[in-house]
Amino acid sequence: MLYLLFGVLAAGLGVGSLAWAFANTANTLFGDGPSAPYQPIEALTLPATLWPSLPEPALWASCYIAPAVLLAVAAVAVLKVRARFTERKDGMASERDLAALLPKEITAKAKALRPSLRETPPKDIAPDDRGILLGTLPPRTTEVRSSWEDVLLAIMAPRSGKTSGLAIPAVLRAPGPVLLTSNKAAGDAYTACLDARVKLGRVWTLDPQQIAHAERTMWWDILADAKDLGGARRLAGHFVSASVDEGNSGDFWSTAAANTLTALFLAASSDGRPITDVLGWLATPADRTPIDLLRDGGFDSVAAQLQGTVSGAVETRDGIYETARQYAACLLDPGIAAWVSPQPDLDEFRPEEFATGKDTLFLLSKDGGGSASALIAAAADAVMRAAVAQAERDGGRLDAPLLAILDEAANVCKISDLPDLYSHLGSRGVIPITILQSYRQGVRVWGEAGMDALWSAATVKLIGSGIDDADFADKLSRMIGEHDVETVSHSTSESGRSTSTSMRQERILPADKVRALPKGKALLFATGIRPGLLDLKPWYLEPDSKPLAAASAQATAAITARALAKHRATPRGDANVAA
Repeated sequence: MLYLLFGVLAAGLGVGSLAWAFANTANTLFGDGPSAPYQPIEALTLPATLWPSLPEPALWASCYIAPAVLLAVAAVAVLKVRARFTERKDGMASERDLAALLPKEITAKAKALRPSLRETPPKDIAPDDRGILLGTLPPRTTEVRSSWEDVLLAIMAPRSGKTSGLAIPAVLRAPGPVLLTSNKAAGDAYTACLDARVKLGRVWTLDPQQIAHAERTMWWDILADAKDLGGARRLAGHFVSASVDEGNSGDFWSTAAANTLTALFLAASSDGRPITDVLGWLATPADRTPIDLLRDGGFDSVAAQLQGTVSGAVETRDGIYETARQYAACLLDPGIAAWVSPQPDLDEFRPEEFATGKDTLFLLSKDGGGSASALIAAAADAVMRAAVAQAERDGGRLDAPLLAILDEAANVCKISDLPDLYSHLGSRGVIPITILQSYRQGVRVWGEAGMDALWSAATVKLIGSGIDDADFADKLSRMIGEHDVETVSHSTSESGRSTSTSMRQERILPADKVRALPKGKALLFATGIRPGLLDLKPWYLEPDSKPLAAASAQATAAITARALAKHRATPRGDANVAA
C-alpha cells in the first residue's frame, strides 16, 4: 500500500510539473500576470489562483489537455520501442530479431548491393527497390523483405497463397527482368501480371503446349548453348530429368541415353542444324552423319563414343536409342518443336540480352507424361546462366537483379543441379524463388541429399499452410525451438492455501500447430535469424488491385476466346483423335 501511495504521489508531481510548465508558458503568451512559482499540486488543483489573468480556455488547455496529449504520445512511443526491443511472448521472432529484414537495414543493404542506388537518399528509395516483399509482421503491418542477394525456397500446399501471396507480388514489384515458370495461365500469375509487365518491357511467352493458347511470336535456339560438350551435356540432362525421377536417373539406360543425346545435340549445334535433325538421327541409328559432324567439329572422343554405341550389340544399341527417343518425345510434335527451332519470320529470344533490361519471360508447360517441361527447364537454366555471365561482365552483380520464380518447379522445371546453383546465384544478382508443394516433392526430384542441400542453401525459406508431412512438420517444430512457460499451481494444506510458480520448456509451435497454420500465414526461416510468423500480402488486397484484377479478367477472357476459336477450327475427326 505504501508503494502505491508513493507511486500516485510521484505521478501527481510529474503531471503537475507538466501543467505548471505549460501554464506558465501560456501565461507568458496570453496572460498579463507574473509567472507562478513552482507549485505542481496547485497547478493541477487550483490553476485559476496561480494564473488569474489567463483566459479560461488557455488555462484548461495548458493545465490538462497539453499534459494529457504529451503523456499519450510518450506512452505510444514507449510501447513501440518496447515492442521492437523485447521478445514476443509466443517465442517467435520480434521486430528486434528481424531487424535485418526491416525497412531501415534492408534499405542500407540495397544501397550497398546496387550501385544505381548508392547516391539516392534512403528515404527516396522505393520500397520495391529494397528487396522482395515476403509479408508483414503481425500484429503490426511492418513490411519484411529479403535482400537482393538472398535465394528463396517456398514450400506451400495448393491454394495456400503461394501464387497470390508470393509469386504474383514478386513479379509485379520486380525492378528488373523476370522469369516465371508455371503450369497454369488463366486466372493465375500469367494473367495477373501480363498487363503490368507489358508496360515495363517486352513480354516473351514460351507456350509450347498452348497453356495460354498464346500466338507463337518468338522462337528460342535451344541448341545455342550446346556448342561445347558441357553445354550439350546440360541440355541432355534436362531431357533426362524431365522424364525420370532422381532415383532412376543413374541407371545404365538413362546414363547411356543421356550420353547419346549429348553427342547428337553437340553434332547438330556444331553444324548449325535445328534440333529436329536430332529426331531423325534417333530414328536411324545407322546414320553416320552425326559422327562425321562431330569429327569435323574437332570432337573426336565424342564421335568415337557415339560410334561405339552404334557399333555395339544391336539389342543394346536399340535399347539406348529407344530410351533417348522417349526422353526427346515431346519434340515429335511439330507445334512444340517450332518454338525451339529457327523461324526466320519471328523474333529470336536471346537470353544474354534478356538479363540487361526489364523484359518478362513466361515459361508455360503442362506436367505429367508427354510434357514439354524439358524445354522449360532448359530455357530457365539458359536465362540464369546467361545472367550470371552478364553479371561477371558488369563487375560481379546485376543491377537491377533478375528474378527467377520457379513456380511448380518439381513439375515443369526440373533443373537437376539447382541445389548447387543456389550457392552462387544470389551473389550475382540472380534471385531464384523455388516454389514447391511439399518437401517430399523436392525429394522426388533431387533426392534426399539434393533436397537437403537446396534447403540448406536457401537463405530465406517460407513455409505456408497445408504441411501434412508429419516428419517435416516435426522438423520445423524442432527448428523453431522451445521457450519458457510459466506454470502456476495451487495447493491447500492445514496451514492454508499456497501458490507456487515454476518454469518449464515447451515447444513454441508444436507439429500439430505447424500443420494447422492458417491460410495467409507463413513461417519464415532466414539465415542467422530467429524463426518468425508472417502475414502474406496477396496482390488482390493491395490498394491498386482493382485495375490489376480487371486486366487479369480481360487476359483470362482472351485465353478463353482463343481456346474456343481453336476448338471451332479443329475438324471433328481431329478433335476425336486428340480426345
